[in-house]
Amino acid sequence: MGFSLANVLAGIISFLAAAISSAGGVGGGSLYVPILNIVAGLSLKTATAFSMFMVTGGTLSNVLYTMSLRGQAGPDGHPPLIDYDIAVVSQPSLLLGASVGVVCNVMFPEWLITALFSVFLASATVKTYGTGMRQWRAETAAVRTTLEGGSASAGDGTEEALLGQKRAGGLQHRWVDMLVLVAIWLFFFSIHLFIGGDGAKGVFDIRPCGVAYWLITLAQIPIAVVFTAYIIAHHKRKSHAQNSQVSDQSISVKSKLEALPVYAFPAAALLTGVMSGLFGIGGGLLLNPVLLQIGVPPKTASSTTMFMVLFCASMSMVQFIILGVDGIVTALVYAVTCFVASIVGLVVIEGAIRRSGRVSLVVFMVAAVLALSAVVIACSGAVRVWVQYTGGQYMGFKLPC
Repeated sequence: MGFSLANVLAGIISFLAAAISSAGGVGGGSLYVPILNIVAGLSLKTATAFSMFMVTGGTLSNVLYTMSLRGQAGPDGHPPLIDYDIAVVSQPSLLLGASVGVVCNVMFPEWLITALFSVFLASATVKTYGTGMRQWRAETAAVRTTLEGGSASAGDGTEEALLGQKRAGGLQHRWVDMLVLVAIWLFFFSIHLFIGGDGAKGVFDIRPCGVAYWLITLAQIPIAVVFTAYIIAHHKRKSHAQNSQVSDQSISVKSKLEALPVYAFPAAALLTGVMSGLFGIGGGLLLNPVLLQIGVPPKTASSTTMFMVLFCASMSMVQFIILGVDGIVTALVYAVTCFVASIVGLVVIEGAIRRSGRVSLVVFMVAAVLALSAVVIACSGAVRVWVQYTGGQYMGFKLPC
């Protein structure tokens, strides 16, 4: 696990992948695993463990940058880009879905997982690109109206500001949301620490598929339901109390998201978590396009996705540290590389947005990462399936135990 030429080359490629992923608001796990496996020559299990360190490093710098430089509410009342309401109400379902997806990953054959993942990524690429084009045309129309002397809408930036005004209930509310997220993290982390997950065994060596294993595993369902129900009720009360303080214009801009059923975000997060666990990657690559399709503005979708992925990836990373993953020093070096690269990617995309005035660039970056991931996953998956086929391995469905 030393700093060989292969590791250096893998680090350079990972730096570029982290910068691109951060600019698009995704974790980058779908790119890190093939890079570590093919370029650095690590086993798939070790590459998966290392990727959790890398995703945590990249998302941590992204979240810190967002909260410190562009996420703080300033004198002009500009709200934080991270939508804490979406994060809090979605996180339990996202973690629950990931656990369900892991069970499906064990049962489904490799060829089916590869095919489903490739189809999903291709479909998400097309849809996200279409969203970006609609945003681009809207921005072009706004610029044209401004040049013609009309009163143009402020565009996506204003929409994001107004979106946050109703939700920016002050620093106190954000700290409450953070405490709730930490509590959720601790509950699910404790469960995974007992039974294991993401390629790691539990600390108490509970027999897989035994009575204790299934009791602890199934306990995630009521925990997720209780947390989600409480959060929805709490934010309904908070939203009702704040309605009188929000301008009519803000309510008008926010009406599309407010019209969604209360279960829209938890349901989307549950589906995203299942796919994340099934395909063996972090949820950012899947969650960001879902939020964009729901109607969340691009920069808010990107920042909120990275915030949520930080909690998921850090859970697996801490578990690997406690269990003593091999090559932890190398893994931490990769994580620091992604930490720095993530900041570089954010600075570059922010500069491009300021110069062009087009927030749609974020959407196009998401589409680019999706397309690149589709190619990488399809090719690497096809190679693994071919090796299994030629080696005479069983390629059907398996039992979860």
